Amino acid sequence: MKPTSRFSIAVWISGAIALFATTAARGDVIMDWNAKADAIAIDKQLPNAPNARGQAMLHIAMFEAVNAIDRRYAPYKLNLSADRSASREAAAAAAAYDVLLTLHPDRKSDLDATLAASLAGIAGSEAKSKGIELGKQAAAGIIALRASDGSNTPESYRPVTTPGVYVPTPTPIESTSSKIMPFAMASGSQFRPGPPPPLTSETWTRDLNEIREIGGSASRKRTDEQTTIARFWFFTGPRTYNPIVRQIVSARKMDLVDCARLYALTSIAGTDAFIAVFDAKYAYNLWRPVTAIRNADLTSNPATPREPSWQPLGTTPMHPEYPCAHCIVASAVSTVLQNVVGNEIGEVTLASPTAPGITRKWTRLQDYSDEVSNARIYAGFHYRFSTETAKDMGKKIGELTAATLMPGAVADAQRKR
Repeated sequence: MKPTSRFSIAVWISGAIALFATTAARGDVIMDWNAKADAIAIDKQLPNAPNARGQAMLHIAMFEAVNAIDRRYAPYKLNLSADRSASREAAAAAAAYDVLLTLHPDRKSDLDATLAASLAGIAGSEAKSKGIELGKQAAAGIIALRASDGSNTPESYRPVTTPGVYVPTPTPIESTSSKIMPFAMASGSQFRPGPPPPLTSETWTRDLNEIREIGGSASRKRTDEQTTIARFWFFTGPRTYNPIVRQIVSARKMDLVDCARLYALTSIAGTDAFIAVFDAKYAYNLWRPVTAIRNADLTSNPATPREPSWQPLGTTPMHPEYPCAHCIVASAVSTVLQNVVGNEIGEVTLASPTAPGITRKWTRLQDYSDEVSNARIYAGFHYRFSTETAKDMGKKIGELTAATLMPGAVADAQRKR
């Protein structure tokens, strides 16, 4: 081999390595915009389902934009045409900006600053301009797809009561979330479970007595560790799983496209889990433990004693009990992650605003999902049968998402065989 040839190859290899390193590092643009969406949701105190919907739109738009450049995976819905020289980082940033600006026009100045920061490290060039234009196309496509998706359904919850008899006046939350068009499921009721157990059944008796004993504010059977776990999981929504996705992306050193895809898949599964669980909750309208225990004398079940002053450890969420929302979401997200990276994950950690100074750690994704379910029993919010039903629903949603959306060529070929 001539020296000049070796030199040319060396230069090419160095350039390729530098390009790959830059691409991998710029996967941070996905995580940066995810963090921005989380921050907006926290500041505006968005309900979980609308928040999750917005984050799914955000991440699908970023995925569609960056994936259109090299078509590593099948697109979600859009058929974008892209020049391979377009900047993936610019495409992701522009897509994220346009989606979030549409969802939160009141945050324009903040989003303008975030976009400027995202684009600042990209040299001004034709590739940057092409990337920005591609990102805007991706955002416009996803926004159009979700324009009439039921997310603006007016609230009309009607308490079941006897004329003239007082009912508590706060309106339950998320009563219209099941009306949102799913991202992966065919409908919100696709995985609706069977009804909860009868109030005189063995399952009801066992699980009501369990939560009465372990989930009460004055429980003597709940350990200090269980109390800590319960309080840790008082916070809910995408910010409970986004940090886990971030750590997995970083540990696996995923490049920008793979990072975008993983965030899109987990946000889709999380959103559809919320839609499915609120479909079931308002279909069955099951009373919460605090109501059931205080009214246990009305069930004709002598094995479930009434406690007139029973209180749960935490403040019961304002929506029906069955199934468990936190459980289904953790299960759906965990299932997607297990399908992509496996159950064994080294170690991921999470902090919680509702348990200052506490950090939870897991080396298996299933352990994370199981802890969330147990936490809702320790907190006095959910019966065990409700957590198990929700985990099963979440697994089905996660498997559907991972198996049918954004497949690569190899996965697609295997599925067709």
